[in-house]
This record gives sequence, structure tokens and C-alpha cells, in this order.
Amino acid sequence: MTPILEAVGVSRAVRGREIVSDVDLHLASGETLGLIGPNGSGKSTLLGMLAGLTKPSRGEIRLEGRPITRMPRREIARRLALVAQSAETQDRISVRDAVELGRTPWLGPLDPWGPAHEAAVAAALDAVGMSAMAGRDWSSLSGGERQRVHIARAHAQAPRVLLLDEPTNHLDIHHQIAILDLIEGLGTTTVIALHDMHHALRCDRILVMNRGRALALGPPADILTPALIREIFAVEAALLPHPEGGRPVFAFRRLADHPPA
Repeated sequence: MTPILEAVGVSRAVRGREIVSDVDLHLASGETLGLIGPNGSGKSTLLGMLAGLTKPSRGEIRLEGRPITRMPRREIARRLALVAQSAETQDRISVRDAVELGRTPWLGPLDPWGPAHEAAVAAALDAVGMSAMAGRDWSSLSGGERQRVHIARAHAQAPRVLLLDEPTNHLDIHHQIAILDLIEGLGTTTVIALHDMHHALRCDRILVMNRGRALALGPPADILTPALIREIFAVEAALLPHPEGGRPVFAFRRLADHPPA
């Protein structure tokens, strides 16, 4: 079966310096892949290439078996949505206006705005708990509220592949879990960059990146070993059973020979 999204030997160099080096990745339909690694490891750059927004210096991205560079942007947008770390606007728009932008790839002369588009926007707002704020001005929202609107916009886009760059940033614990539950329930192929290794345990597989290279790829329980966490994050880690039988939890301790930054 053809993977829904592939990175085939992709690299990205800026001013002669490679930010991402020779990454191979093949995602099955419905799979959730977590990207983890320290700041500057290349996670955001890889997501930009997977989204077709950044062209690899070497290698190729394929969406449903086709080179993404040969696909029209509208066609890509009907299949793939990206939630970036920050996507600001100076325009005076409402929350509903921002979410309605997700329907743009589906509008055309034969499909003008109508009840189906309204229903998709309403469902997206409800899914992220922003229905009551639909009329609010974008500029009045907190960072966490804006992040929820970004995810609602992607939800309204109805993609087959969803890429998210640290979507739980700026969110309190309640909304972090709510957003991850929402993403899990969408049934899309998902690539999600994360900092919290507890969140990474929810993924089907994780890709560990460091200095632009893919160091390990596989199920979280196999990959997130104390040795790897020590190497990448300079902390001691122990995986402990959950007291109520849920997912295990990590306990972390800073290495003595690594002083605080």
C-alpha cells in the first residue's frame, strides 16, 4: 500500500548549513507520528517540507504517492493542513472568520458558500470549545485561545493529513489534553511536533531528531529509553507505572554535570 505521506532522503540547507539531513519517513493512513527533539533539532523545518511550504535542498516529499512539488496548492490544501507555531494577522477578523478560512480550498463556482460549509465551521468551533467566542475579535484572544482557533481552522479544512507544530504551547493542562484528545479523534494521518514526552507516549510512532538528523524511529515504548533521553535531553529519566493503570509516567532528574542554562 502506498504511504499517504513520505519524505525520501530529504535535506534542507540554509546558507550552506544543513538544518535537516537525509530524513526518510513513510506514514500510513490514520497513523499518528510524534516528532521530538531539543530546540533547533529541525522539527519545524521538516514539518514545513512535509507541508510543501519549503522545498528540500535534496530529496523529495510525496503526498499520496505524488511529488508534492508537482501538485497545485489548492489540491494540496484539500488533502493536508498545517497548524504552525504562530500564524498571526493584523486584519480585524473575528474567530469565525478565521475558522472559515479553512473552507477556502473547497469553495468554487460549482460549490459556493452554503449550509455544508457553515456546518463544517460550526463543528470545528465546537470541537475546540470556541463556539461561544465565535464573534470575538481575533486581536482580543489570548495565546492559548488563538492556538485553539488555528486548530479549528485546520479541522474545518477536513484534511486527510494534519501537521501540527507544538500545538499545546500556551495551553493549560486541561486544554492540552482536550486538544490532543480532539486530534486523536479526527482519524487523520497526523504528524505532531512535541516537547512533552508524556504527550509523545500517545503516538503510534515517534521520530527523535537531533541536530537535523533522525536518530530513532519506532513505537514510543521502544524508543524513549533512559539512555536515549539522557543523550538527547541531558536528563535522567525513569518510566513509572501509572497509579490508576493508565499510560506510564516519566520521572526526570537533571544530570549533575549539566548546570542550569
